[in-house]
Amino acid sequence: MTWNPATYDQFKVARSAPVADLHALIPDQPYEQIIDLGCGAGDHTLTLARRFPGAQVTGLDSSPEMLARAPHGAAPNLTFVQGDIAGLQGHFDLIHANASLQWLPDHPALLARLWSHLRPGGVLAVQVPANHDHPSHRLLGETADEFAAGLGGYSRFGTAHGASPVLTPAAYAEMLDALGGQHITALSKVYPVVLDGAEGLIDWTRGTALVPYLSRLDEAAGERFLAAYRARLKAAFPGESLYYAFTRVLFAAHRGSQKG
Repeated sequence: MTWNPATYDQFKVARSAPVADLHALIPDQPYEQIIDLGCGAGDHTLTLARRFPGAQVTGLDSSPEMLARAPHGAAPNLTFVQGDIAGLQGHFDLIHANASLQWLPDHPALLARLWSHLRPGGVLAVQVPANHDHPSHRLLGETADEFAAGLGGYSRFGTAHGASPVLTPAAYAEMLDALGGQHITALSKVYPVVLDGAEGLIDWTRGTALVPYLSRLDEAAGERFLAAYRARLKAAFPGESLYYAFTRVLFAAHRGSQKG
């Protein structure tokens, strides 16, 4: 997928709001190695580096376009690496994932893998979008069905890839407990965003949800896809203003001093 940092940053303030709540779940304690999984352009990785100057903080992302915008050299303890979360190596005192794990399947297995990279006494802190049941995503799936041939059958939440991997706060809490997690917090929160009707919703989804679809289509097919998606959105949201219930799941847990 090809990410556009400028498009993503169009709603930078709104997209950053959940991060403050996620960071409030991270305790102040000595960390030596911190990894930010799916760090994007690295703004929040830099926040971690400044908050924990005694730790080596690494931002990991698969997108060269995003990493090109990262604040390289902005802190002496900050580095950025291109790579995939699925191929994570090493062990860390804090594993931080802000709006990135929703792109990966099978969250029970994923959390178990991440937990194995967490040092005793370490913290796992995660935030994921939970808007897969919103009409914006359902209508995106319907549009993908219409363009199935050009997309090679791809539909992020369709039959080709199954349902969204994002689970409920209770499910994450139960999984973390089974892994031996301590001081577990898991919650869901709505961060309201007011958009300019259907057009505003298209602008919003261009930064994230539309990316895997448009990346698979040439320019002309992409414009036809957008036109079909726009028609569906305008039928569902005919007004000039749209209240978008931007829903997030946040969870954090400590790994005990003994292997859990």
